[in-house]
Amino acid sequence: MANFGTLERIALAFPEVTLEPHFEKISFRIKKKIFATYDERNHRVTVKLSKVDQDDFSSLSSSICQVDSKWGKQGWTLVELCEISEELLSEVLRKAYREVAPKKLSESVQKNGK
Repeated sequence: MANFGTLERIALAFPEVTLEPHFEKISFRIKKKIFATYDERNHRVTVKLSKVDQDDFSSLSSSICQVDSKWGKQGWTLVELCEISEELLSEVLRKAYREVAPKKLSESVQKNGK
């Protein structure tokens, strides 16, 4: 299953991503917009997804992807790192990146990687 090193490697491979603090968490940003945060204490990632992607990933398993009621309505989805495979994490992060990135950068990230 995934860990912070896996998360960091995948997220930083996308174009122009920066890693910055965000309160007590670590954020992954594109052009100053957050597409994912890492909560070290709970070993959990929160990602910004479209409603369709949120529904798709959440339907796979509630132990992998969960929708928080308040923030979930805005697309924020909780991902349990200890439950998710590296392959699925890569897909979730790609979708989150494309959701937040400017159109040109988003289009540069294809379905199967860069």
